[in-house]
Amino acid sequence: MSGRTDAGFSERLLAWYGDHGRNDLPWQQDPTPYRVWVSEIMLQQTRVSTVIPYYMRFMQRFPDVEGLAAAAIDQVLHQWTGLGYYARARHLYAAAVMIRDQYNGVFPEALDEVLALPGIGRSTAGAILTLSRHQRHPILDGNVKRVLARFHAVDGWPGKTAVQKQLWMLAEQHTPVQRVAEYTQAIMDLGATLCRRGRPDCELCPLATDCRARLDGRQAEFPSPRPRKPLPVRETRLLLLYNEDNEVLLERRPPSGIWGGLWSLPELGAEDVIEDWCANRLGMTAEVVDEWPVHEHTFSHFRLDMQPVLVRAGAQAHAVMDAPGWLWYKTDAGQERGLAAPVAQLLQRFNEQQSTR
Repeated sequence: MSGRTDAGFSERLLAWYGDHGRNDLPWQQDPTPYRVWVSEIMLQQTRVSTVIPYYMRFMQRFPDVEGLAAAAIDQVLHQWTGLGYYARARHLYAAAVMIRDQYNGVFPEALDEVLALPGIGRSTAGAILTLSRHQRHPILDGNVKRVLARFHAVDGWPGKTAVQKQLWMLAEQHTPVQRVAEYTQAIMDLGATLCRRGRPDCELCPLATDCRARLDGRQAEFPSPRPRKPLPVRETRLLLLYNEDNEVLLERRPPSGIWGGLWSLPELGAEDVIEDWCANRLGMTAEVVDEWPVHEHTFSHFRLDMQPVLVRAGAQAHAVMDAPGWLWYKTDAGQERGLAAPVAQLLQRFNEQQSTR
């Protein structure tokens, strides 16, 4: 790592931002702590282009922290369906309740108080307070890590404690006292638009003349990637169990883990006999109607191969209605329920199939 810090780093970055930075993103308009907070949570591990329509719908449905805290968790998860990493939505909701109950609905101003909210780490807290309240805090999201790792040729995967410590030191060192909100947006924009993971536009970068990675022709080596292991594959069967009203039975998943707190289709192993499972678990007769092609979904740590099985429920189906954690879902009624994207896709396919019969 270079021991030198360019005194003009922030000045050049700010000059570039004035001409080329993004200033029309929806959360940049009226950047209140609430609006910035929601955007920062949505942007974790998700591209801006993907986030924008979700953000717009979320703001329309929950325009302030009081509205979010007053909602039901299912309503919040429903707005998050398809965005992934659903723990973010659960933490956002829990934090909104804390802000309502402990801070009279006003987003806290102190860094340690923000860090105490669910789902908010050091970089996210710094970004919220910097962009909405112009407090000086360094940030270290994925874009900033990439810019700093290349500029200073920081070796090692940023997930390692020692490497992350180096990057935080550099982030602190470069963050100016003045125009801190613009600088924060500028360095994020640089990483997102020019200093990209693949094929960076070094010719247009305001920092190129002193970037160690560019000078050494090693841009592709920084930051070092996470050590890769082959993704394990898990297999399951998903039951599209429907009654005479074409309602599909959903089961609420446990609050933590994959798709935590969401409504999903019942899962069975390959060894389970579907008719026996329905009789023993649900107290109903059932008939297997069809099997759909395997649906693949990749998580960060494994790939899930899902075999959808279409099952017609017997006459006793409505007895399940009163059981906690179960729901007969009307696929054509637009119910506000938190659904994982693959489940929502299968339910849509079921609805389209049934409507053509």
